[in-house]
Amino acid sequence: MSAEDLEKYETEMELKLYREYRDVVGLFKFVIETERRFYLTNDYELNVRSDQGEVFFEVSMADAWVWDMYRPARFVRKVRVLTFKDVNVEELAKSDLELPSDEAGFGP
Repeated sequence: MSAEDLEKYETEMELKLYREYRDVVGLFKFVIETERRFYLTNDYELNVRSDQGEVFFEVSMADAWVWDMYRPARFVRKVRVLTFKDVNVEELAKSDLELPSDEAGFGP
C-alpha cells in the first residue's frame, strides 16, 4: 500500500466518522474529551483519585459513543478511563444541535 493510498483511506475513514458523529450527536447530553479520545454520553461519573502523591482522574461512562476511526464498533456499553491528563466535560445545548430552519435561508 502506498503512502497516497493510506492517506486516501484515512481521509475516507475520517469523513465516514464525521458523518456518523453528525448522525448520533443529538442522542447525547455530554461531550467528554481526554488526551486520547472524544466521547459522547448521557451518563458519566468523574472522580479525582490520588495514589502515592500522584493525582489522576477516573471517568466512568455508560452507553457512550467514542470518536475513533479504527474501532469497528463505536457504541460501547461501559467505558472506564484513567488518566493523569486533563479531562474536559461539556454539556451539549440542544439549541446548538438543531439544524437551521428553512426560514433562515438554509433549506432547499
